[in-house]
Amino acid sequence: MSVDGLPVVAVVGRPNVGKSTLFNRIVGEQSAIVEDHPGVTRDRNAVPAEWLGVPFTIVDTGGWMPGGSDLEAKVSRQVEAAVRSADVVLFVVDAAIGMTDDDAAIADWLRRSGRDVLVVANKSDNDRREDERWEFLSLGLGEPYPISALHGRRAGDLLDVVLERFPPADEATASDDGDVAARTGDPDVPWTPDEPRPPRVAIIGRPNVGKSTLFNRLVGADRSVVHDLPGTTRDAIDTLVETQDGPIVYVDTAGMRRRSRIDDAAEYYSLVRALRAIDDADIALLVIDAVEGVTGQDQRLAERIDAAGCPILVVFNKWELITDAEDRTIRLAELARKLAFIGEAPVLKISALTGKGVHHLRPVLQDAITQYHRRVPTRDVNRVIIDAQQRHPAPGGAKVLFAVQGASDPPTFTLFTNRELPNTYVRYLERSIREAFGFGSTPLKLRVRRRSG
Repeated sequence: MSVDGLPVVAVVGRPNVGKSTLFNRIVGEQSAIVEDHPGVTRDRNAVPAEWLGVPFTIVDTGGWMPGGSDLEAKVSRQVEAAVRSADVVLFVVDAAIGMTDDDAAIADWLRRSGRDVLVVANKSDNDRREDERWEFLSLGLGEPYPISALHGRRAGDLLDVVLERFPPADEATASDDGDVAARTGDPDVPWTPDEPRPPRVAIIGRPNVGKSTLFNRLVGADRSVVHDLPGTTRDAIDTLVETQDGPIVYVDTAGMRRRSRIDDAAEYYSLVRALRAIDDADIALLVIDAVEGVTGQDQRLAERIDAAGCPILVVFNKWELITDAEDRTIRLAELARKLAFIGEAPVLKISALTGKGVHHLRPVLQDAITQYHRRVPTRDVNRVIIDAQQRHPAPGGAKVLFAVQGASDPPTFTLFTNRELPNTYVRYLERSIREAFGFGSTPLKLRVRRRSG
């Protein structure tokens, strides 16, 4: 249903009928992953869109498969939740293939949903295909609208009809599907661009380490499809959660493998979006399978996060499966050795499946967020620099004349010097600042500017 007066449009249908292609056409960019085989989209993906100046939220969904496997059933539940929250449902069918039994089953369910449904006969690339759309009248959902999502044929006509179906603004009501929120900046999130941007927490890790289970645990709802098949999550899914410390956006990402092991285009684009989520994140939760221990891929992911400049919280998941005390000691020692390059990053030992230990994450996460956004008064920065130089003067007569924090996210300090500073001395000053102000494992940036004359 509408939120803040902005309608919600859900795109549904059986697998491989072109739902994500239509979604991308409406959004105006390659927001959803599109591949020429079924099952690429699995989670709900909500983004803002507009037509003729009218804003709304468009929700892409996975293929609804009645009576499918366990994974398909979980995907179908995501579709059902999207329909419950929608003002208008675009039921996409394949005009090139014609009506199928699955189309009829979905139509029967949609008729009982009570939602306003438009049948979209996709792949109507020519006049002959358009004439064949009438067989979909038997679905009992009204006149089918012929379009070609790939080529944009009649897509504008469809959107004109969608706008006509939107409820008046004064009749908008809040979502009834229990979702906490979806995707920062979307109209259905209790946040506006006039407010400070909520911190973004990206959940990163290899396939099948429990990222989506942790995501759902933190969000408090089955927002992502969870299954014991590696690679279930394809898109980066954002959910805004109101906590006692303020709003936080959690970002569930696809499991990242080495590029040499990526064997299809959909998985490649999932990797690209996961990397983008890291670059956009304020904090990264690096989820590691405690049973397998720290792998080479875990090390590469930690390096990638560290290079992005956001704080890292290491989450040792499935900790409950290691019952021997000596094995636990070995796992922690291995983690400290293999991830020594990320410094004193907090390590949380949890079970995302049972929830044990997850409550420890909130205060640690909040502290990392606070330090990441922290600003230090100029006089205090210079006091610490002066004390550090008095304890250990820089070699060759080099000296910091003045220092200032020029930015946060991460905290960035500019040092104005009379000559170049050795890298080892810059690291010494960074350590002095970190210890003096309690920055912990938060990344700091120090920029050296030599004053001429």
